[in-house]
Amino acid sequence: MRFHLLLTLALLTTGAATRGLAQDGPRQLNAPPTLPDSVRQPVAAPARAAEPTPAPAPVAEQVPSARPQPSNLPPAQATRFRVGLKSGQEVQAYDVETRQPLLGRNYLLLDGQRRLELTDVRYYEDETGFYVRTNLPGSSRESTLRRDRTGRISLYSITTTQYNNMGGSPFGYGRFGYGGMGYPYGGGYRTVKTEYFSKDNGPVQDLNLRNLSIATSDNPGARSLLDQARRSRTAITLSYIGAGGLMAAGLLSSLTGTNTGSAISPLVYAAPALLIVPLVLQGKQQRNIKQAISLYNAQQ
Repeated sequence: MRFHLLLTLALLTTGAATRGLAQDGPRQLNAPPTLPDSVRQPVAAPARAAEPTPAPAPVAEQVPSARPQPSNLPPAQATRFRVGLKSGQEVQAYDVETRQPLLGRNYLLLDGQRRLELTDVRYYEDETGFYVRTNLPGSSRESTLRRDRTGRISLYSITTTQYNNMGGSPFGYGRFGYGGMGYPYGGGYRTVKTEYFSKDNGPVQDLNLRNLSIATSDNPGARSLLDQARRSRTAITLSYIGAGGLMAAGLLSSLTGTNTGSAISPLVYAAPALLIVPLVLQGKQQRNIKQAISLYNAQQ
């Protein structure tokens, strides 16, 4: 019995020692339980204070240069003018001059070397514009006309300088209300611009209301504008007649001495005031004509 009791005590002592070695360390009653490494979460490192972002370096203020830089422009090309001959040939030149000698006929000089008679030229252009050689209405002689506008109704003109030793007309204009002012008292030079037109490159015609009305008869808008211009022309004529009548009556009254209180009749002073009306109506007439031509060309 004693042997068995000693053997049991020895076995119990051995088991207790083995359980004590299996523990990681001595347990304390007031310490929390220790978790295994596989269950533990890594502790995050303390956040580092954000470093201040360096301020951008100040940009140097751009001062515009006093002289702008030239842009890339295409290379300049010399202008070449066209000269059409009646033979059908077209010649190109860099310089076209119209020579008007004191003796002899006018001619064209191309590039300072080649001479062309105007009788052989059908059209030409230079730095001042485009010109055609054609017969004027009712004339068998060719003239040089400058082309001012192109379209179904193309406009042409001739500008001449004339000397009038009898003074200018009361109208003060060339044919159809165009041209430079004359001199009402005494003689002098004046520039007269006479205008023509052609429809669809046809023959040249005088620029007047009758011819324009026929040429634009297929356009109601243009015809209406020309009717307004015709009414303005009638009012202009009546104003000139009235001014002339007042002037004649005033002169007659001054010569006969029928007026009282003055040697010159007041009717003489009223006549020039009446002449202002035609000047205003004449400007309106010209605007109506130009608008009619532009409207006709726009509705081709």
